[in-house]
Amino acid sequence: MSGGRSVDHREVQIPLQQVASSLATPLSVAPPITALSHRPANPWPPGDPAAPPGAPAGFLPLHGGFRDHFVETPEAKYCCEACRLVLCQPRQTECGHRFCQSCISDILSRQTPVCPADMEPLFKDKIFRDVCCHREIMALKVYCRSEANGCQEQMSLQQIPDHLNVCPFFEVPCPLGKCKERMMRKEIPDHLSWKCKHRESTCEFCMTKMPLTDLQKHKETVCPAFPVSCPNHCSFSSLPRSELSTHQHDCPKAQVSCPFHRYGCTFKGLNQDLRPHESMFVAEHLRMMATRNATLENKVEDMKAEMMERYKILPVLSSRLSEVEKQNDELREKSRQSEQKLATIQKLMSSHSEKLLEVELELRSLRLLRDEVENLRGTLENLRTRLSVLEQGGRAGSNSAAHTLASLETQLNRHDDMLSVHEIRLADMDLRFQVLETASYNGTLIWKIRDYKRRKAEAVSAKTLSLYSQPFYTGYFGYKMCARVYLNGDGMGKGTHLSLFFVVMRGEYDALLPWPFRQKVTLMLMDQGTSRKHLGDAFKPDPNSSSFKRPSAEMNIASGYRKLHQRRHHLHQSKNTSDLPDP
Repeated sequence: MSGGRSVDHREVQIPLQQVASSLATPLSVAPPITALSHRPANPWPPGDPAAPPGAPAGFLPLHGGFRDHFVETPEAKYCCEACRLVLCQPRQTECGHRFCQSCISDILSRQTPVCPADMEPLFKDKIFRDVCCHREIMALKVYCRSEANGCQEQMSLQQIPDHLNVCPFFEVPCPLGKCKERMMRKEIPDHLSWKCKHRESTCEFCMTKMPLTDLQKHKETVCPAFPVSCPNHCSFSSLPRSELSTHQHDCPKAQVSCPFHRYGCTFKGLNQDLRPHESMFVAEHLRMMATRNATLENKVEDMKAEMMERYKILPVLSSRLSEVEKQNDELREKSRQSEQKLATIQKLMSSHSEKLLEVELELRSLRLLRDEVENLRGTLENLRTRLSVLEQGGRAGSNSAAHTLASLETQLNRHDDMLSVHEIRLADMDLRFQVLETASYNGTLIWKIRDYKRRKAEAVSAKTLSLYSQPFYTGYFGYKMCARVYLNGDGMGKGTHLSLFFVVMRGEYDALLPWPFRQKVTLMLMDQGTSRKHLGDAFKPDPNSSSFKRPSAEMNIASGYRKLHQRRHHLHQSKNTSDLPDP
């Protein structure tokens, strides 16, 4: 067997018989064939039909024509007009001259290419491959490219690749891969048998197979059967390396300590002197053991006493530990509940702090309105009293009294109108105050309209056309919304239906929310009787409608149902919005 490496650099074993048979068949591990002139590899151009099948790299010359030794001198028609060598991949020009492919490429690369034979201009599109000439050249007889090494074979130029794959005189590298030497193919068996430094060899001590270059190091370092001498220079002059560690325990020249050194013996000497020492100092060794034993017994008694003391305290500590753990669990639970309550209170405080400011502002305005209403009522009573006095005593002076009476009636009517306006504003303020008290933060609004008959009458008399619900939110930091209702109807539903709308309001956190508003909206009139026949409908916001874009005013245009049992109708910008609340 002969060791080596495959193409992927793994260790392989090549039988010598196979190497010897390579004289007749190509070696599977042989590298690509190169000519004796050591020309670099030059494979056939891809897609060139003139290339012989399976032509190896290096068969074609890198530049110019073939430099092979021809048996007969080739005719002039087979020679290149540029390099004067036998044509390689012949090309014929329009003027009838032949060139190697590499030679004509060099000529065409010039600025004004001309034929060197007759100085006629050359054009790339008028130069063609001469297949017939190529076939004739490949049939010419040549000597083997290993002729200098002793090969006398003659063959056609086309047969050179096949012959070089089996030629015994052709130079190839060592098939093992590590060796850098080159040799003729017929010398491979001898090279692998006794010349190659990387050939496989066998250790004569442990019979392990390895490359020859590793054999000496293997013997000197790791071979288990290699004979070594005792480092203590005892009578055993040679023993296998694997038995050396066992020998160290029994070697009479090894340095050892007395087994009783843990008890105080200080003897250190050769292994052969240990047994006489043990025989002579038996009593001393026993005394050392007795002393050490007594010391250990005293320590054990002390530890027992200490353990008994600690064992007495253990039940008390265990009970205290249980109490502490129980108290700790209670404190943890109370702390967790306190944290939850604190978080809830903080949320409520943050949400109601601003509400409180709004309520205080509303209360101030309400107080001012009430004071103003009281003043108006007092003024109205005074006017009525003066009017009655004037009616009783003013019949005598009818002309002047009539004029005074007319002015008083005008003033009385004006005060009545102002009182009505203030009553309406007072009712609206009262409604907004209720709104602030009953805000929802889960996206659901349940709106109960109190004093419905009075509010319906005001809607019919056009005093209050519509009512707004309290604001509600999709979350603490979500969209702000409200509902708007026309108790006497709006548009097509006026006088016949109740109109209900959904309104997107301007909120404090609009800059953090996605726009337009896209959440599903459900509007419903809830039956408070036992039959529970609720009336309602739902819709998805139109993203192109201004009703659901980010509000630029206090609130967007409402969107909902003028007739709740029919399809939805949007309120458009053109609708009269004089009844909308002030921003």
